[in-house]
Amino acid sequence: MNLSDILERRRLRRRVGWWRAAALVVAVLLVVAVFRTYGGTQGSAMLSRPHIAQLTISGVIGDDPVMLETIREIGDDPAAKALIVSLSTGGGTTFGGEALYKALREVGEKKPVVSEIRTQAASAGYMIALAGDRIFAGDTSITGSIGVIFMYPQAKELLDKIGISVDSIKSAPLKAEPSPFNNASPDAQAMVRSMVMDSYDWFVDLVAERRDMPRSDALALADGRILTGRQAVAAGLVDEIGGRDAISAYLADNGISDSLEIKSWDNVNRDSFGFGLAKMGAKLLESVGMGWFVSEGAFHQSGLVDGLVSVGQTDWR
Repeated sequence: MNLSDILERRRLRRRVGWWRAAALVVAVLLVVAVFRTYGGTQGSAMLSRPHIAQLTISGVIGDDPVMLETIREIGDDPAAKALIVSLSTGGGTTFGGEALYKALREVGEKKPVVSEIRTQAASAGYMIALAGDRIFAGDTSITGSIGVIFMYPQAKELLDKIGISVDSIKSAPLKAEPSPFNNASPDAQAMVRSMVMDSYDWFVDLVAERRDMPRSDALALADGRILTGRQAVAAGLVDEIGGRDAISAYLADNGISDSLEIKSWDNVNRDSFGFGLAKMGAKLLESVGMGWFVSEGAFHQSGLVDGLVSVGQTDWR
């Protein structure tokens, strides 16, 4: 075989390799498109079987539009007969807790909502738990910490030691107060305290309303204390010690069959399915000797890397 024949065979192999790679990529993209059209959140209401939805709220609570949208979809999905909110969070922003609480209460107007305190649901986490029609906890779960706090750093002494000062010209004395560059004035402290207490009063009223207790009792419990699950039951902040069996029994008493599957909605709007297909496609390409096709340079040229990586970043967050 002469040199030209060898080179021609190599060219043919490269062409066949390209077509194999292209076919695999097209197949992956088609599966993703079909899933998004018929199996994604838009089609879940029509195609999913009757089930009990389960949603996990963990980590630091913040303003999470994706979580809020998922909660709304659970409320609108006729296949989701009830919702279990599984909590493992020490709290976060007051607004984040408020937004999730209100969204869950909208679901509660349509179907039973149960709060399940696992490791902990304290501060804004307990605020979210209040959205449940019934609150369950473990014996040693941590909850409570009802209150609001506003913290700001003080760097004035450090700056003084290293000879740095920060001056400012303000439109009014309370603008940008409190500041880390100077001690807060009495007026600034009063302003912040007024804001904290207004939010605190709202939180206490919410506890009194949702736990059906006199405001004086809610106020006594809202001194920042944390409690175990058993202590919280005794104090009236939690309804019952128990796990999934107890929750299933409660839902059965409220017309929700205990034979229904508990289905996680944790990643419904985070597109982890699409990301999984991308990784599967990459492995398929590698298995046929086309791993170079999924190199960083190749994806940059094709324009695919931003979408795939953003999905991964969303899951990581």
